[in-house]
Amino acid sequence: MPTRVNALAVLAKAPVAGAVKTRLVPPLTSAQAAELYRALLLDQFSHLRNFHGAERYVFYAPADGENQVRDLAGADYAYLAQSDGDLGVRMHQVFTRLTDLGHRNIVLIGADVPALPLPILDQAFASLAGAAPRVVLGPSRDGGYYLLGMNRPTPEIFAGMSWSHERVLADTTTRLDGIGLTYGLLPTWFDIDRAEDFQHMWTLAKTDSARLLSRSLHCLKDLGFGPPSNE
Repeated sequence: MPTRVNALAVLAKAPVAGAVKTRLVPPLTSAQAAELYRALLLDQFSHLRNFHGAERYVFYAPADGENQVRDLAGADYAYLAQSDGDLGVRMHQVFTRLTDLGHRNIVLIGADVPALPLPILDQAFASLAGAAPRVVLGPSRDGGYYLLGMNRPTPEIFAGMSWSHERVLADTTTRLDGIGLTYGLLPTWFDIDRAEDFQHMWTLAKTDSARLLSRSLHCLKDLGFGPPSNE
């Protein structure tokens, strides 16, 4: 059974052309970006069903997008709407909402983190289990973070932050140092925000993670972004 004190939250949007993965347009069209995002969602939700160390939530957008997201994720998740506002406002709302629901150790990831090794989630929750206030971050290859965990809301790392650039992680840790809050760093992983991330996904196709990415890799190949020619 899930551990009540722990909550795993996934930020997800309905896969609507023009509303998702806009940083991939070009080289993709808006419709292709939505198709890829849908495949990433399906792989992610299927994969996370195997994680039993927390209650699982999907925070969906837009406000009328629950049915579209639920059709992809199924009955293994509880569904809550994202708030309005920028990414920082929406992430802060996840932590405050789940705290209000009685959770203490809360981990948030995006829907486009491919085949995230489940031991990383175990490590994140273990890091938050102590009595002291703590934050845990999963560094991504582009200078941001793919995972954020807290054992109590920390609004200081969200307010006035600039997002979607290569110093998001560094700016966040600077803020944590400034308020004297202990934080931990997890192994580096990646999300899908740039065309160069496609080839990194293909490196996973040669590992045990390949089955966790089956829909996404098939979609990439159909879109003309197959494995490098030397493979």
